[in-house]
Amino acid sequence: MTRRFNVTGLCIPEEDYMVDISGKIAQIKKLVDDRSYFTINRARQYGKTTTLATLERVLKDEYLVASISFEGLDDESFESAEAFCQIFLRLVQRALGFSSTEKEYANEWLNDRVTTFPKLSEHITEMCRDRKVVLLIDEVDKSSNNRIYLHFLGILRDKFLARKDGSDFTFHSVILAGVYDIRNIKLKMIEEGVYTPTVTENKIFNSPWNIAVNFNVDMSFNPADIATMLVEYEKDHNTGMDIQALSKEIYDYTSGYPFLVSRICQLIEEELDRDWTAKGVQRAVQALLIENNTLFDDVFKNIENNKGLSDYIYGLLVLGNERFFNIDNPVINLGLRYGFIKNKDGFIAIGNRIFEIRMMNYYVSKEELYTKKKFNGILQYDVVKDDHFDMELCLRKFAEHYAEIFNESDVEFLERHGRLVFLSYLKPLINGQGFYHIESQFTDSRRMDIVVDFGRQQFIIELKLWRGEQYQAEAYDQLCGYLESKGVDTGYLLTFNFRKESNKIRKAEWLEVNGKKIFDVMV
Repeated sequence: MTRRFNVTGLCIPEEDYMVDISGKIAQIKKLVDDRSYFTINRARQYGKTTTLATLERVLKDEYLVASISFEGLDDESFESAEAFCQIFLRLVQRALGFSSTEKEYANEWLNDRVTTFPKLSEHITEMCRDRKVVLLIDEVDKSSNNRIYLHFLGILRDKFLARKDGSDFTFHSVILAGVYDIRNIKLKMIEEGVYTPTVTENKIFNSPWNIAVNFNVDMSFNPADIATMLVEYEKDHNTGMDIQALSKEIYDYTSGYPFLVSRICQLIEEELDRDWTAKGVQRAVQALLIENNTLFDDVFKNIENNKGLSDYIYGLLVLGNERFFNIDNPVINLGLRYGFIKNKDGFIAIGNRIFEIRMMNYYVSKEELYTKKKFNGILQYDVVKDDHFDMELCLRKFAEHYAEIFNESDVEFLERHGRLVFLSYLKPLINGQGFYHIESQFTDSRRMDIVVDFGRQQFIIELKLWRGEQYQAEAYDQLCGYLESKGVDTGYLLTFNFRKESNKIRKAEWLEVNGKKIFDVMV
């Protein structure tokens, strides 16, 4: 069977090219061996289902593994304790029937007399008395807004605690997989108005899953991980690709987000004539940035539905806000849950470069009604000739048009959003042949570094707000340092100046600073 790159559901090594996750599985198995209960909560399409399937394969040599999913269960399954108990037992019976040779034991899980949670607890005790049974539940948060489900978690918790003091038998280990952290699920339900605590119930600390250990396994793919998948592909196809260089290139765009890694490889293989080069990766990224897929549908649904999170990301990307990482901040916690942001050396950064570009394009599009009324007259062929982008001309044209449209009533808007205006101007000029991203690790409220990739060309532009001569001198040094780190000799500095009479073009000239060429534009 010819293997392929797969981004639609479960991956198996016999059919799909996969990253070698054996090291991650070994870490998870250690938790199981320690009889831990825990939750694998990661963003959508982060490889949770594939991880559980791979883990099941490893565990079944030592354990009886009941791997079930709440995906697709209807509301009727959670209408009553009886309905839930019966559907749960059927799911466990079916899973054990597939994963073990003990078919008779699997069938013993079915018991139509189990109609209440106390009876379910007793049944689990008897079924786990002499066996090590591991319970895996995928898509566990699909039914998170249900009181019946909370009772079930409470049963598992109570039995776990009773086992600790030697007074009960229960599952050897329980693993729940989903997007949300189940330990806080009751608080989430209370906040959403679907759960009302009793008078004596502590809504914050009486969690139904406070027995869970922390799950700290890194499920993202580093360059070495990505290389293991490309090695397998290269064995079959002998393309001569530079595996190490391509692994790093893919990682630089994806930060190891599993879906994005596999989708880039799939695009190269199926739609880009197997162009296994850095240019091929860029072409795949360009295609990914404009396609509709289930991941991006989910990303922007969550941004649209969470204004606080949307404003926070807007501040990071557009306004250059620098934010310290604090897991106790509910907005930060939400962004981490969705994979939109990450902790980078104690500061908040966007989760990966592809998310960064897509999100910035989203915010740019939100402002297009404003910018389209302002900018006109420049055409793509003015700055693009023979697949060559003229960044100097682009910036000169921007400065001319900016001077034409600037007026004093715009100051408050432009001082906060001027960089967004420039990106709105730039985006249609590079659209289809290039893209830009923000080097967020260098971003602060005074400056923003943008890298524009257009074909084989790359441009580094620093956007800066005027803060006086001293800061301007520092901007030259900062840009030169960044150019040095990127190994290039030419850069561009665009400064927004909101002093009186700043509607006139103040400067557009080439400078030589510290051995680097800088095209310096002030508007």
